[in-house]
Amino acid sequence: MFMRNPVGKYHVQICTTTPCWLCGSDDIMQTIKDELKIGVGETTKDGLFTLSEVECLGACVNAPMIQVNDDYYEDLTVTDTKQILSALKRGETPKAGPRSGRFASEPKNGLTSLTTPPTGPGFGVQEGL
Repeated sequence: MFMRNPVGKYHVQICTTTPCWLCGSDDIMQTIKDELKIGVGETTKDGLFTLSEVECLGACVNAPMIQVNDDYYEDLTVTDTKQILSALKRGETPKAGPRSGRFASEPKNGLTSLTTPPTGPGFGVQEGL
């Protein structure tokens, strides 16, 4: 995306497309606004943060989520969001990825398929073939 104005050191992009919205992106947006004291399209006075509202960052299964520069923070709660922003304010880089403890985009309640080792070649083929 082409930015026509300078952005802060940390470009915070929050997804508000339907999956993220249904999972609470409005609460995450309000938390960011309250914590940084800026609105969408604004930059903090110290030049550290710019807030953008975006459409679909492609991590719908891990909604709600934000992107900060090149890092995705997923499965967010209000508390997670505050922790991420606090760490960034201190100059730290929080661990990217799902905050729920799951790996990548695996199901929240555990695996539902591919739960056993694959069968070998020829499995289920008629004996005469």
